[in-house]
Amino acid sequence: MLRQILADMYIDPELLAELSEEQKQILFFKMREEQIRRWKEREAAMERKELLPVKSRPKKENVKTVHWKLGADKEVWVWVMGEHPLDKPYDVLCSEIIAEREQLRAEKEAEELRKTQSDEFTNSMKTKSQYYNQPAPNHICETAAEKEEVKPTSTPEPTLTGENTKKEESVKIKQDEEIKQIDEEKTKQICKNWKEDSEWQASLRKSKAADEKRRSLAKQAREDYKRLSQRGRSGEGLQSAGVPQKPRRPPLPPKPQFLTPAGCPPKPLGNQGVSRTASGSAQEDIIQWFKEEQLPFRAGYEKTSDTIAPWFHGILTLKKANELLSTGVPGSFLIRVSEKIKGYALSYLSEEGCKHFLIDASADSYSFLGVDQLQHASLADLVDYHKEEPITSLGKELLLYPCGQQEHPPDYLELFK
Repeated sequence: MLRQILADMYIDPELLAELSEEQKQILFFKMREEQIRRWKEREAAMERKELLPVKSRPKKENVKTVHWKLGADKEVWVWVMGEHPLDKPYDVLCSEIIAEREQLRAEKEAEELRKTQSDEFTNSMKTKSQYYNQPAPNHICETAAEKEEVKPTSTPEPTLTGENTKKEESVKIKQDEEIKQIDEEKTKQICKNWKEDSEWQASLRKSKAADEKRRSLAKQAREDYKRLSQRGRSGEGLQSAGVPQKPRRPPLPPKPQFLTPAGCPPKPLGNQGVSRTASGSAQEDIIQWFKEEQLPFRAGYEKTSDTIAPWFHGILTLKKANELLSTGVPGSFLIRVSEKIKGYALSYLSEEGCKHFLIDASADSYSFLGVDQLQHASLADLVDYHKEEPITSLGKELLLYPCGQQEHPPDYLELFK
């Protein structure tokens, strides 16, 4: 079933709704791997095609190509923001960007103000110089000449050029200091207002919590996949020593004998049945699949006897499974034949509510879809294994209390007719 999903790159929405969050994460990871594999095959085919000498193919000019940066493992280098210890938090990066923009804007305004004041000062100096360079009247010139004749040893008056230069420099320094102080006050006020925004802080905390939860789920899914794949490889190594990899088919068990409770008269089996929610043809196909392919593997039987396991149920809907588990305690479980696909579903009652896990039975073995890569020879082996090992490390689902039949006749009756 997983191979079919990866081949079509599509999963039915109803089937997707039955997956847990961790199963969805791993299924997305598998589909992404399949996309990358197909992309690499297509790129390799295009490269081989380009290497072939084609005379009729025109040369392309200004062809744009994309080259991915590779890491030390020769794979595409990926950087996830926030995972490296030297990465700055989101709020610090935002504050630095805003402060940098405000600083550039303040510098630009200061430069424009400085240029304007410099132009005004230059115009005033030109006006003063024109005023001082004007020729004096005749009577003033004569008086000045007489004074020079009377006092030839008097010292000349100092020019105003040095004093004006000093004044200009002091004014510029003072203006620069005032502009710098104003820019600093504006930047501090903007940062203060930005940090005191309670709504923004609340949304930031929510987004950071969601990112942290998403990263932890993805990390846990990767660790589970790595751990289970290593365990699966070690199991394959043990099997390669002489034991066949596919499970050996056990002998076909006899049909179970159904006991009627005391006080109830026995009813003919031909009139019994389970209410069907799916179409008749689809349910008949599932029943035929169970009889032809699953009975040889003792599906639904106890591991060491020819009796039906208390946790096994027939074709049940999701709603019916939830109703059966609602009367139990956390740790209760049942395995039902799926009404939509040729496979099984494990329904589990946890502290948070009911969870449902799909069981893949397409490879003559049994394993959870996407979570448990270990192949079990029978459903009883899968149940025994997960009595001690949790289904997922986050949920810690241990199969403790089987949820038995609550009606007569049992809902699996039509599967064993």
